[in-house]
Amino acid sequence: MAKLKPNSAEARDVLFHLHSQTNPDLHAEVGPLIMTHGEGIHVFDAGGKRYVEAMAGLWCASLGFSHARLKAAAAAAYDRFGYYHSFNHKTPDIAIDLAEQLVALSPIPEAQAYFATSGSEATETMVKLAWVYHAARGEPGRRKVIARDRGFHGSTIAAASMCGLPRMHREFGLPLPGFLHTHCPDPYRGMRPGETEADFVKRLAGDLEAMILAEGPETIAAFIAEPINAGGGIVVPPKGYFAAMETVLRRHGILILADEVVCGFGRTGNWFGCQTVGMTPDMAALAKGLSSSYFPISAVLLGRPVREALAAMNRAGELFGHGFTNSAHPVGAAIALETLAVYREMDVVAHVRAMGARLKAGLQAIAASSAIVGDVRGEGLMIGVELVADPASRTAFAPGLKIGGRFDATALENGLIIRAMGDTIGFCPPLIIDETGVDAILDLTARTLATVEATCAGRTGQAAE
Repeated sequence: MAKLKPNSAEARDVLFHLHSQTNPDLHAEVGPLIMTHGEGIHVFDAGGKRYVEAMAGLWCASLGFSHARLKAAAAAAYDRFGYYHSFNHKTPDIAIDLAEQLVALSPIPEAQAYFATSGSEATETMVKLAWVYHAARGEPGRRKVIARDRGFHGSTIAAASMCGLPRMHREFGLPLPGFLHTHCPDPYRGMRPGETEADFVKRLAGDLEAMILAEGPETIAAFIAEPINAGGGIVVPPKGYFAAMETVLRRHGILILADEVVCGFGRTGNWFGCQTVGMTPDMAALAKGLSSSYFPISAVLLGRPVREALAAMNRAGELFGHGFTNSAHPVGAAIALETLAVYREMDVVAHVRAMGARLKAGLQAIAASSAIVGDVRGEGLMIGVELVADPASRTAFAPGLKIGGRFDATALENGLIIRAMGDTIGFCPPLIIDETGVDAILDLTARTLATVEATCAGRTGQAAE
């Protein structure tokens, strides 16, 4: 902390504030980048510098950082009702309206909505409901959950166990027993030489079935997946992937859980990511874009078979033994309803498809003249750019070079906030972005890439696995 001015905001932050996903020693040395306010797709630091926030914060500020209607909805809601709950047959009135609207949008037929306050709570709720479903049907031994390598499902204990990212496990002795991981459906890194996408899909489905048979189908409750992997590198599965996986899962009576926390509410160019990739889930977890993160609110959509199992489990008069203090919070519900209204008025699906096509085409054009871009992938306004030492052979940079981190730091200097996931650069801007905003991202990306590329001359990589 010697470099930080005593009693400065930065020094006080280091002393008093533990940060998520941050190295403690490095943070003590460099301190925080303090942000003070936002306008549209931009945020401003304490020194007044403006940044294009090309990650919508944490994949979440879909309507930007200062949306007048969401602020007004929050103020009006607080005037009516600062808090109420949904326990013991009670509910704030506005939560009914939100549940009805979510069910109307739901990709799951005859759904019901359950409210929580974070994506982690929503994914863990799905796991608990999956256990209830099987127990009510006479199979209480179905407890295991299959997730995927490079998947992200949250930071609480079960949610982190479902993550397929070592950084979520290392410090905590995770994953818990019974949380399994199958392959990430990444064609760029996962396909073998000479293998077609169809062959790749067939192999992944075969490996999933082999895992199920080895574990015992009677022990497995559910399979969870993001329609498009977010924090694992913005991985779009190949065509036919989910259909092939679902054939295996349905054959063995395993529930399918969609983690729509990032992909939901227009992000991928459809209302829900499962519609983009052809996934037909039994339950879906929603958060982030539900309120544009103007309030911590999440939801689970559960289909009729799960609802009926839950009712059967409690038919003798017991209470459903699950809940959160702030589930169905009236202010969160009001902000979410206004967020949905804005999405409809802006025709969010059509807008995201147009802006996403512009962003992806622009990034592909930048990649075409770059010696270190190996892959540009994504759907809607969720695009990943993978940097490699040799695009022809897909040879990755040696991890110690930390090229992604170098790109991140250079972009920040240029006034652009991205997300480096290893050497994959993520773009997930607010959905309100227009042509001018997209072009600003492209210009800043091109400038940043040119700088980073110049520092990579003569650097050696490592063969891709």
